[in-house]
Amino acid sequence: MNFTRRQIIKAGAVIAAAGLPRPLLAQGPLNMTTIPSSGQQIPGIGIGCRNYRGQADAPEMSVFRETFATFHRLGGKVVDTSPNYGNSETVIGGIMADLGIRDELWLATKVDREARESGIARMERSFELLGGDSFELMQVHNLRGVEIQLQTMQEWKQQGRFRYIGVTTSSDRQYERFAEVMLRHELDFIQLDYSLGNRNAAQKLMPLAQDKGIAVLVNLPFGRGRLFNAVGGRPLPDWAADIDAKSWAQVFLKYVMSHPSAAIPIPGTTKPHHAEDNIAAARGRLPDARLRQEMENFIDPLLA
Repeated sequence: MNFTRRQIIKAGAVIAAAGLPRPLLAQGPLNMTTIPSSGQQIPGIGIGCRNYRGQADAPEMSVFRETFATFHRLGGKVVDTSPNYGNSETVIGGIMADLGIRDELWLATKVDREARESGIARMERSFELLGGDSFELMQVHNLRGVEIQLQTMQEWKQQGRFRYIGVTTSSDRQYERFAEVMLRHELDFIQLDYSLGNRNAAQKLMPLAQDKGIAVLVNLPFGRGRLFNAVGGRPLPDWAADIDAKSWAQVFLKYVMSHPSAAIPIPGTTKPHHAEDNIAAARGRLPDARLRQEMENFIDPLLA
């Protein structure tokens, strides 16, 4: 039986209704992460916007807006999108303008073209849709046209249009080439797929990022929902309290955040209660090396 995140959260509500204690959401400041190339500090968790798409009058647009407002109200800043995600940049740009929070967010987007001129046009269009005179981070999406696009991105970084530049992947098949790009270019960020159930990026790419002083964004921190399905309706283990985790989502996110590379997960988040749950993962304690191993030993049999 497959379990959704909603079903798991609902199971927690049933436990609470039965009279069992249910801790309140953790309070206090968000854990911050330092970007090696600049020393700038940003919150240790962000929001991925792959599914922010659709018509302006669609009913989900009001939910997207409320989700973004919740994320911002709770201290969230790091926002990751892409012109490759349908009309996500249009939707995100409209929400930021409507809420008046564009300048309060740390905004990352991508370029996904092979040729120089088409890449320039793509990035200029991102400026039009998302607003502002600069982005915090521009990334080459899945290494597409990476050599050509990084040339332009370096030039625009020197002009102040981007503060940081980087590259992304979400596939093991690209890891070898990805490492070559990391070694050959001066990058501020990489973005890759990593989770408690998918630890392949930790074998070479994440240690290489540490060695070169490259910050790490993590997509797919829930393994496309595979982790939620693996734990099903199980209660949290006792060790979850040791890291101030009140939900499975927080357990999974804290595992990512505790990697020695100080990885920043950017879970896709389109519902306000998920934004609240995810942000809470950036508060409180993180697992140490011993507990990380225990977490891996716990999840591996469930995924087998």
